[in-house]
Amino acid sequence: MINSKDFFIALDLLEKEKKINKEYFIESLEAALASAYKKMFGEAKSAMVKVNAEKNTIKVYAYKTVVAEVEDPDKQISLEEARELKASYNLGDIIMEEVTPKSFGRIAAQTAKQVVMQRLREAERAMVSSELSDKGDTLTTGIIRRIENNVAYLEVGGIDVEGVMNEGDQIPNERYKEGDRLRIYVKRVKETSYGPQVQVSRSNLGFVKKLFELEIPEIESGEIVIKNIVREAGYRTKIAVYTENAQLDPVGACIGNKGARVNAIIAELNGEKIDIVPYSEDAFEFIAAALSPAKVMSVEINETAKTSRVVVPDDKLSLAIGKDGQNVRLAARLTGWKIDVKPASKSDIAETPAPAEADKPADNTAIGSSLEDTTLFEDLE
Repeated sequence: MINSKDFFIALDLLEKEKKINKEYFIESLEAALASAYKKMFGEAKSAMVKVNAEKNTIKVYAYKTVVAEVEDPDKQISLEEARELKASYNLGDIIMEEVTPKSFGRIAAQTAKQVVMQRLREAERAMVSSELSDKGDTLTTGIIRRIENNVAYLEVGGIDVEGVMNEGDQIPNERYKEGDRLRIYVKRVKETSYGPQVQVSRSNLGFVKKLFELEIPEIESGEIVIKNIVREAGYRTKIAVYTENAQLDPVGACIGNKGARVNAIIAELNGEKIDIVPYSEDAFEFIAAALSPAKVMSVEINETAKTSRVVVPDDKLSLAIGKDGQNVRLAARLTGWKIDVKPASKSDIAETPAPAEADKPADNTAIGSSLEDTTLFEDLE
């Protein structure tokens, strides 16, 4: 018998401090000690270890099965021999004998230490993974602890795990340094060979979505719904919002009094432009709105080809297209329609602004080059 009161006291402390059931350690320890015993005294022997936390003991037992004809003396015993030990034994019974060697104490102590440390790491990783499982798709704060090869490693608030912000998850025109405190979006918690890893971002669409939920109570409550978001991080975001409440202006609610609400979001994004547009099932209205801040004179669409031609005043052409085509490109992604923008001077429409929904043609094919088609509700991942 191995008596190790200190070992069991340590297990009790682990259970209290780490919230890990000591039975988790004991089951693993019994298997490890049985393996250690076999290595010392012969793999052929059948042996098992019993750890008794109440009596603070660790005992090794050899066991044999009662058989009619012995083929393996290390694991079997004949019925005749068994009944010499105890008359009530029958075929198939297991005979156990304590064989705890005096020299086994040191081996047991080393094995116990290795098992406990390994299981402690595994248990802590499992607990962290469990705690983090619901942390994805959330906003939190982080402090940059180091930057290596353009990858920022952060201490993530409320989570005892390092956050990783890869270069692609950073806003292009932002510069980070050690000690910076940032608001970040938790994309996901990923299991790696080194344990759980928290992947965070400031360029992800989810970051903007969560900022809107944070700043606009009507979005948080579900009264206003974000139908789609598209973004070129650091430069421009377009967001389509909708409400079934006829008394509520979804765009005005997002902008806030004197722009207070949207300005708070813009400040967090370091000046990134944000266009908030009303979502509409009417493609004419939605396409016209998506080209904000440009004013649209007319919209023609081709339902079959999913293309549209938009006419704008000559002096608004550059605004509608945007720098390097950014505005019209984002509008196309937001609506899911290919958009071709034309100035009024190159169309048959006079430069007199008219409602975008007026004179809707049934199926007029757009002319000119078109931007690539993308689906509505693009993945916020």
